[in-house]
Amino acid sequence: MALRLATYYHAEDVPPLPGSNVFYSVEMLQALQQTKGFRPVLLVAYEDGRAVGKLLCITRRSLRFRFFFTKTYVYGTGEYFPSSYRKDEIFRELLEYLTRCFKDRSFLLEFRNLEESLFGYRHFRECGYFPVRWMRVRNSIHGNCIDKWMSISRKRQINRGLKGGAEMDIARTEAEVEEFFALLKRYYSSKIHRYLPGIDFFFSLLRQSSERSKIFIVRYKGKIIGGSVCLFSADDAYLLFSGGLRKSYPLLYPGVLAVWNAMVYAHNRGYSHFEFIEAGLPFKKYGYRDFILRFGGRQMSSRRWFRVGWGWLNRLLTKLYV
Repeated sequence: MALRLATYYHAEDVPPLPGSNVFYSVEMLQALQQTKGFRPVLLVAYEDGRAVGKLLCITRRSLRFRFFFTKTYVYGTGEYFPSSYRKDEIFRELLEYLTRCFKDRSFLLEFRNLEESLFGYRHFRECGYFPVRWMRVRNSIHGNCIDKWMSISRKRQINRGLKGGAEMDIARTEAEVEEFFALLKRYYSSKIHRYLPGIDFFFSLLRQSSERSKIFIVRYKGKIIGGSVCLFSADDAYLLFSGGLRKSYPLLYPGVLAVWNAMVYAHNRGYSHFEFIEAGLPFKKYGYRDFILRFGGRQMSSRRWFRVGWGWLNRLLTKLYV
């Protein structure tokens, strides 16, 4: 039986599907479709009427360097279910379809946060993608003591912040999300390499009221001075965004407590791993990676796959990045 591919642009049109990965979930599709500047598409592969694979493609349009920049990206390489086809064969069909649909619509196609860095290597190459080395930082939090490998200075900062009056909590109202978003927007405005979705995305996560996502906040005397956003999938927690008013409240370490708040929550709920989504390129000096490594995580080498819309440039890059 040949594979059949279906595309879903709206969460309400998606039939019941198997799977537990949050990055390919109806909840994520719903959150993104309600966010200005984003156009998500859920690709589902069917065999004999049964879903055997799915992939969520996210297209965003933003203004960068005075011109509009369109980018389509995917977290991981999809989620797959029992089938007479091998996993990589189903992925090949999804990848070829995605590439045909978006290569002329988006300036850049990207696959990030790969669980298996070598999976689909041949298919990526055949579709004109090139790999770039990337770093991942992953913390084990399934033990009794999650700060076992944490640096002494990081432990000291957490204790000082909490003793100084900072409080860790979860956002429960739209007013709290608005205050946190204003903080996060100021924090990310100077970081050209990081993109922050509109507030509608955060409102959507709040309204879902599920264990798949949480918005954490850090307060001091009633004011939100830090926070983070996490997604939860199977046995893992993923940090999407975090920030704090470290210059205004240097002795409370709001950025540190924002991450620690999410880690403690994930540990208490029985998750085994805590991963930082953005660990950057493998440069020796990268401030953010140094910051997250002090929480005791393990640094791992991975890769991301890219395809550029300009044919001549993409051919050049595929030759350079072998």
